[in-house]
Amino acid sequence: MGRMTRAEKAERIVEVLEALYPAPPIPLDHTDPYTLLVAVLLSAQCTDVRVNQVTPALFARARDPFAMARVPVADVQAIVRPCGLAPQKAKAIVELSRLLVERHGGQVPADFAALEALPGVGHKTASVVMAQSFGVPAFPVDTHIHRLAERWGLSDGSSVVRTERDLKRTFAQERWNWLHLAIIYFGREHCPARGHDPAVCPICSFAAPAKLAKLAKRAKLKKPARP
Repeated sequence: MGRMTRAEKAERIVEVLEALYPAPPIPLDHTDPYTLLVAVLLSAQCTDVRVNQVTPALFARARDPFAMARVPVADVQAIVRPCGLAPQKAKAIVELSRLLVERHGGQVPADFAALEALPGVGHKTASVVMAQSFGVPAFPVDTHIHRLAERWGLSDGSSVVRTERDLKRTFAQERWNWLHLAIIYFGREHCPARGHDPAVCPICSFAAPAKLAKLAKRAKLKKPARP
């Protein structure tokens, strides 16, 4: 079979992911845009599992911006310490809650610029909230998506900005929000960063020729010479 075009590769990737993850759940536990916003902020350099262990206690203390804005930063910091970067995250949570009350009537704005103007909220966090809370097409790029886009030859791995741009160019806009979640689950369950055999991977087996060629070359070098 000849070399696949980008469009053909994208179509096959979608087929595999649709079969595996037709309706992937949002991995961060939340009940509304505000609790999702806080959970995504906490997930920076932290696993979703750990965030889900921490947020029940945090939201039991304050589950809306009005209440959270009145919680001492030290108290928030004590609760979120297991997530890492606790001083910065606690300060950002309390301050963004205050600004949501002051600027937006206590509501999370469905607007990229307004979200990214909040403390601790970068483009990826804003993209997750816009996509998963408001249904606005976005393609948040986390570490799984960034490495798989490079592994599958869909981007060059130079930056998350480049990866987001390339993925948006490759896939239909109406699939972005679903693909964001499906690729994350695939990366965790089928395509890990280490100890991965692309030859048997449901996607790498056709989408990662560079990885396959490297493996074949390595196997050839290791093959013992004939006597």
